[in-house]
Amino acid sequence: MYKKNTKQWLLFFGMPLLAFFFSLMLGQFEVAPVLTLKILFSKILGIQPDWPPVMETVIFRVRLVRVLAAMLVGAGLSVSGASFQGLFRNPLVSPYILGVSAGAGFGAALGILFSKSILVIQFWAFLCGMGAVALSFGVSRLYKQPSEIVLVLAGTIVGAFFTALISFIKYIADPYEKLPTIVFWLMGSFAGVSCDFLLLAVLPMLIPITILFVIRWRINVLSLGDEEASSLGVETTRIKMVVVLCATLITSSAVSICGIVGWVGLVIPHIARMLVGPDHAKMIPVSIWLGAVYLVLIDDLARNLSTAEIPIGILTALIGAPFFAFLLSRSKTGW
Repeated sequence: MYKKNTKQWLLFFGMPLLAFFFSLMLGQFEVAPVLTLKILFSKILGIQPDWPPVMETVIFRVRLVRVLAAMLVGAGLSVSGASFQGLFRNPLVSPYILGVSAGAGFGAALGILFSKSILVIQFWAFLCGMGAVALSFGVSRLYKQPSEIVLVLAGTIVGAFFTALISFIKYIADPYEKLPTIVFWLMGSFAGVSCDFLLLAVLPMLIPITILFVIRWRINVLSLGDEEASSLGVETTRIKMVVVLCATLITSSAVSICGIVGWVGLVIPHIARMLVGPDHAKMIPVSIWLGAVYLVLIDDLARNLSTAEIPIGILTALIGAPFFAFLLSRSKTGW
């Protein structure tokens, strides 16, 4: 038993580190493994550089920021998807269910239309993503007896509304300058991630991820239903609000960093559920781990499959959709 647990912990911590190190080496400008280690530890150990300055620039200014952003977004979308699936008691729920992706996409398109600053674009994407979820809550309150199903329907309505607004902005945008930028951003990419904005987005993502990790056992209780959860002494309304707020902060921040990246928050929780079962106390940590590894490897494919970078949203859909169909065919993986 001890050896088995040791192997699990080595796998749990070893795969993200291996994916992180592997991603720093890959690219159009390859860096040898030993040299990558020397460059990484040169700032800590005071190693005198015996390599060209361009290698250090590639590692620290380009790839390191991009790899950290991909791992953070992958972990965030996965834990948001796992939390929403438990909250709504539906394995087909994704982090974008309440219209956050359409709202953030509209904000980004608006920012691109009126500004060239990446910080302005990302700020409006974050703001409109949060506003879309707030609007979904407002629409759900119009119903006399609001419930999770009503909230999902409200999210569908809000998502369709913001999708129409995105189409309108694309229609009036300059077809030679603004429109290609909007289309490429909506397909998702880590190419434009900067160190400054990544630092701004770290806290809005890490704090909600930590909160969801801490209250993960309460999501087990929520998945039983409101009556059972209340009988166990859990304040369902407050916990639901915390879960939705945390997942919305994570998803809005993720979309503002890299655009709309689908299927991560839908597929990864299913894989975690296959590995450790439906217990959120185990599934959420595994979802964080799998999501970080998965998205950084997908980003490696996006920037290495061809000379022109492939939008990451295309790859996640091409890989995620068939794999999700395979998961659904596995009758033993019940909800």
